[in-house]
Amino acid sequence: MLDPLIRGRLVDAGAQLSEQVPLSTLTTLRLGGPAAVLAECPSTRTLVDVVRALDDAQVPTLILGGGSNLVISDDGFAGVVVRVADAGVELGDETVLAQAGAVWDDVVAKTVAAGLGGLECLSGIPGSTGATPVQNVGAYGVEVGSLLRRVQLLDRTTGDVHWAEPSELGLGYRTSVLKHRDDALVLAVEMTVRPDGSSAPLAYRELASSLGAEEGERRPTAEVRDVVLGLRRGKGMVLDADDHDTWSAGSFFTNPVVPDVSLPTILDAIRAKVGADVRIPQFPGAAGTKLTKLSAGWLIERAGFGKGYPGAESRVRLSTKHTLALTNRGQAVTGDLVDLARTVRDGVESAFGVRLEPEPVTVGVVI
Repeated sequence: MLDPLIRGRLVDAGAQLSEQVPLSTLTTLRLGGPAAVLAECPSTRTLVDVVRALDDAQVPTLILGGGSNLVISDDGFAGVVVRVADAGVELGDETVLAQAGAVWDDVVAKTVAAGLGGLECLSGIPGSTGATPVQNVGAYGVEVGSLLRRVQLLDRTTGDVHWAEPSELGLGYRTSVLKHRDDALVLAVEMTVRPDGSSAPLAYRELASSLGAEEGERRPTAEVRDVVLGLRRGKGMVLDADDHDTWSAGSFFTNPVVPDVSLPTILDAIRAKVGADVRIPQFPGAAGTKLTKLSAGWLIERAGFGKGYPGAESRVRLSTKHTLALTNRGQAVTGDLVDLARTVRDGVESAFGVRLEPEPVTVGVVI
């Protein structure tokens, strides 16, 4: 039970409180047990006051946005789940300022409709805007980190609100200094956009090919958005309540980045299994590093885990459209998903000596 004094502070701050809310209704995986208390925060001001009050009282708190990158245990969460719900978006001539609770694809759609370019390659990604710098969300050759101007943060150790520059965030491949920590909460995100209605330079071969363009070209943002959405739908990566392939947390494993010194051994292990003449997808790591990125989805499939694994009767399966998403077929529990994730991870490591790391944030579970 939540202390009546604390409950009163939350209500006074503007929060809408509910009890024993199934978290499965608030995640794209549709998994997770109940929240003891759910505090819906319709404004950023309410969000700040609620989190400050809970932190002052040392109440266990889980911040929840779009629930698209979250795996919650079947036991749920015994504290207060704070729902970030301010969806405000302000468009400038060359900037977009979005509150953390804004649905990310709505932000992209608004920039495209206004003739602003830069975000179109990130169309169709589920979740809220507040999560995008935490994960340094990226797709089709564009990362949020390349567009960020600044991020507004609540420092939960001091209660202060301040703006942080991208250089302070330690942005990397699907990561930042904000990931896997809870002492800083994203309140708003400001990004730079192009005022001429042209896209970012096309940097992803599949996208350029689908547009009939060359890599490095720019195209109208609306055209690029339409093609990106089509490509994502074909992979079950655009939310659709009727399509169980979209009941997922998106790409479940990050593409592994391995030291170049280890690469020959890994490549030998892969060739021993798939054949010496098979092309192995590999990409250079960040500039100045002796690292190489491999394709997690490609490794998963070559390790013996094909689309739809382990079969039609399973309550959780790899997507039938691509092997990088773990999906809930409608009757699953979180334990089922964790078991499948471990099976795939361990199978890839056994086959190739590469350990895959999960991308979603986990609550009450260890993968």
